[in-house]
Amino acid sequence: MAIIMFLIQLAGATMLLLFAVRMVRTGIERAFGPSFQRVITQQRSRVGAATAGLMLAVILQSSAAVALLVAGFSASGALSFGAGLSVVLGADLGSALLIQVFSFNLDWLVPVLLAVGGGLYVKAERRKLRQAGRIILGIAFILISLRFLRETMDPIRDSAFLPAIADYLVSDYVTAFVVGAFLAFIMHSSVAVILMCVTLVSVGAIPVSAGVSLVLGANLGSAIIPVWLSRGMTPVARRVPLANLLLRGSGAILVLFAIQRFDLIPFIGSELSSQTLINTHLLFNALLLTALLFCHRLEAPMKRLLPEEVIYFEEESPIYRSALEESDVDKPHLAIANLKREVLRMSQLVETMIKPVMELYSDYSPERAAAVRAQDHHVNTALDDIRRYAADIRNTSLSKTDSKRVRELTEYAIAVETAGDIVAKRLIPLTKEKSEKGIKFSKNGYAEICEMHERLCSNLLLASNLLVSDDLESARLLLEEKQEMARLERKSRKRHLKRLSDGVQISFDSSDIHLETVGALRDFNSHIASAAYPILERGGQLLETRLIEQDYGDVDIRQR
Repeated sequence: MAIIMFLIQLAGATMLLLFAVRMVRTGIERAFGPSFQRVITQQRSRVGAATAGLMLAVILQSSAAVALLVAGFSASGALSFGAGLSVVLGADLGSALLIQVFSFNLDWLVPVLLAVGGGLYVKAERRKLRQAGRIILGIAFILISLRFLRETMDPIRDSAFLPAIADYLVSDYVTAFVVGAFLAFIMHSSVAVILMCVTLVSVGAIPVSAGVSLVLGANLGSAIIPVWLSRGMTPVARRVPLANLLLRGSGAILVLFAIQRFDLIPFIGSELSSQTLINTHLLFNALLLTALLFCHRLEAPMKRLLPEEVIYFEEESPIYRSALEESDVDKPHLAIANLKREVLRMSQLVETMIKPVMELYSDYSPERAAAVRAQDHHVNTALDDIRRYAADIRNTSLSKTDSKRVRELTEYAIAVETAGDIVAKRLIPLTKEKSEKGIKFSKNGYAEICEMHERLCSNLLLASNLLVSDDLESARLLLEEKQEMARLERKSRKRHLKRLSDGVQISFDSSDIHLETVGALRDFNSHIASAAYPILERGGQLLETRLIEQDYGDVDIRQR
C-alpha cells in the first residue's frame, strides 16, 4: 500500500511541476511571443545568436521550445543554419542556468509569489499584467511542486524499494542514461526531469552517480523532442534540430563514458551533494558552446542528410489553387469543409501580403510592392468564388446549424478580403509615399509600429488556427488581442503626439504616415479578430450587445 501511495503522490507532484513549467511558458508566449522572431533573427554573430537563445530559454523555461521556434524561422528563410544552431546551443545553456536558480531553497518566496501573482491575474485589467500574474503563479507552483517531491520521498526513503532501484541505476549507468532520456522525451521537459533528479538526490533517494547518468540522459531526451515535433516540417526546418541532436546526443554519450571510465565525479562536485548534478549539466552545455566555432560547417552534411524536396510544377503554388469542389455542393458536410479550407487559403494569401510590409517601410521596392498588390487580386477572386459556392450550398437542403455556419464563414471571408484591401490600398501606398518623400520614422515610432505588426502577424496565425480548431479558449485569446491592439494604437498615438509637443523634428515629418499606419494596422487586426465572435457566441460567452441598460427613475440610460 505504501508503494501505491508513493507512486500516486509522485505522479501528482510531477504533474504539478509539468503544469507549472507550461503555465510560465504559455504566459510568456502570450505576453511577448510576437517579439521572439525579431529577437532571434536580428542577431548578426554566432555569439549574439547564442546569447539570444540563452535568454529565450530562461524566459520560456525550455530549450526545446526555442529549438522549435528556430525550426519555424529557418523554414521561412528568416534565419540561417549557422545562426539557428547557435541560438539552440545557447538555449541549452540557458535551461541549465534556470535549473541552478530553481535548485536554491526558495520556499520562503512562495507566499509572496502567490499573493502577487494571484492579485495580478485576478484583478488586473491589462492583458500583459494578467499574463505577468500567470507567470509569477507558475513560478510559485514550480517551487511548491519541488517541495511536494521532497515530501513524497521522505516516507519511502528508508524502505527496501527505493534503495533497490537506486543500487541498480548505480550499477548500470547505461540504463540510468536511457531512463533519463525516456523521461525527458515523455514529459517533454528536461527542466522538469533534471529538477526532479536534483530533488531526489538532495533527499538521499538516489546517489549522485545515478543522478549524473539520469541528467546526461535527459540532455539526450531534450534534444530528441524538437526533432520529433518538427518531423512534419520541411527539410530546411528539420536541419537545425537534427544537428543539435547529433551534437548534444553524441556529446552526452561521450561524457557519460568519460565520467564512468575515469571517475570524474569528484572533480565536478561532492559525491554527496545534489549540486554535482547541476554542475554536470552546466559544464556539459557550456562545453557544447565550443561548437560555435564550427557549427556553420555542419550545414553541408545536414543538407545531404535532409535534401530539399523535389517540387513538381503542379505542387509549386498550392496557395493559388481553390479548395472549392463543385462535386461536393450537394453534400453539406463536405461542402462546408471545402468552404472552411478556402477561407483558410484566403487567410494565407493575406498573410503573404502583410508580412513584407515592414520591410517595405524600411527598404521600399517597387517590384515587391507590386507583387503584394497582385496578391489582392487572388484574394478578391477567392471571395467571389466563396460567395457563389455559398449560394449554391444554400440551394441544397441545409439544416439550420449548417446554414448558420455557411453564413459565418462567408462573413469572415468578407472580413479577410477587407483586411487584404487595407494592405493593398492603405499600407502599400504609405510605404511608397514614405520612400518617395525620404521620410524617416523616429526610433521609438518605428519600434511601436514594429510591435503592432509583430502582434498582428501572430493574431493572424491564431485566427487561422481558430478556423480549424473552433477552440473556445483561443477565441477568447483572439478577442483579448483585439483589445490589446486597440490599446497599443492609442498608446502609440499618444506617444507620437508627445514627441510632436516636445519638438522632435523627425516626428513632424512622419506624423501623417505614422498615424495612418497604426490606424491601418489596428483596423486590419479588427477584421481578422472577427473569427472569434461566432465561436464565443456558440459557447455562450458573448453578449448580444455591449450596451448595458440601466434605469434611473423614468429615464433609460444606455452605457457602453
